[in-house]
Amino acid sequence: MNSGVGFLPDEVIVQVLARLPVKSLFRAKTVCKLWYKLSSDKYFFQLYNEVSAKNSMVLVEVSDSSELKCCLICVDNLWGVSELSLDFLKDRVKVRASCNGLLCCSSIPDKGVYYVCNPMTREFRLLPRSRERPETRFYPDGEATLVGLGCNLSVQKFNVVLAGYHRTFGRRPDGTFICMVFDSDTNKWRKFVSFQDDRIALMNRNRVVFVHGSLHWLTSGCSYILSLDLNCNVWRKISLPDEVIYGAGYRAHLLELDGSLSVIQISEAWMKIWVMKDYESEQWHLVDGVSLRCVRGMVPGIFPISQTSECVFLATYKQVLVYQRKSRVWKEMYSVKNSPPLPLWFSAHAFRTSIFSCN
Repeated sequence: MNSGVGFLPDEVIVQVLARLPVKSLFRAKTVCKLWYKLSSDKYFFQLYNEVSAKNSMVLVEVSDSSELKCCLICVDNLWGVSELSLDFLKDRVKVRASCNGLLCCSSIPDKGVYYVCNPMTREFRLLPRSRERPETRFYPDGEATLVGLGCNLSVQKFNVVLAGYHRTFGRRPDGTFICMVFDSDTNKWRKFVSFQDDRIALMNRNRVVFVHGSLHWLTSGCSYILSLDLNCNVWRKISLPDEVIYGAGYRAHLLELDGSLSVIQISEAWMKIWVMKDYESEQWHLVDGVSLRCVRGMVPGIFPISQTSECVFLATYKQVLVYQRKSRVWKEMYSVKNSPPLPLWFSAHAFRTSIFSCN
């Protein structure tokens, strides 16, 4: 027990500090030597990341009409709306994936250049270029169809995945599916080749979910979930809940909920939420059904982005909404003043703060 700061035990101080936003935490570290010492301990890093993992939020890229200027809007159910900047990268970038407080960004003017950064601590890492020959490239537009980021907080390690159909210059694509995996421990890329018979929908590029040491994407037509085990480089097809309907008036979305895979289906009148309770046996359970009568006019353009056990964040063309599960109340959290070049749901990512160092 420590009697130097208000007669509070060290453990109580640690618990309070672990619930502060990152910027407030950095200011608190300068208050006194004790707070600096407590917040610099390895145990505190682990505790802070565990607490932050329970508070999912939405990160939205908002561009002006010329798309030359872009800012990041962070929408938090607890702390409201704040603005972040990636100006420390000294590059024009696009956010391609988000996981446990880290972002994977690709350079807009220089294709093939990728960064991993923590926008809260403003640390970043420029990834080395892969050794792929210039005469081969991803098909059809030269960029990877799938971009994934897996950040394991327990072992302080991350992986970046670039995957897609390759073609040799001057030749037609032959169905070869190339996967490049970057390992933060070795600072190197590894490559393996496979064949995929299904296309990934453009709208699902941002919807990558990292759970159980694997990255997951929803395939075009919502036929199944495509999973990549980052430990053994194995692709796996995971079935969707039997009750999920895909067709006119129905849409399915892949999210994460408390460390498990979750599927949200939106129809004209209902939003239904399933969670995978058993990952190995692929057992799904329906956990919630939400009436959409209050937002009926928005249903055709509303997309779930992230969720917790307490709320669901959804994005429309110009707004970010939150649905409170206990009170069953809808609330607008953010709205752009002018019409954006792209819908907000196209550039929205699930996000949570952390003090994970990408270096």
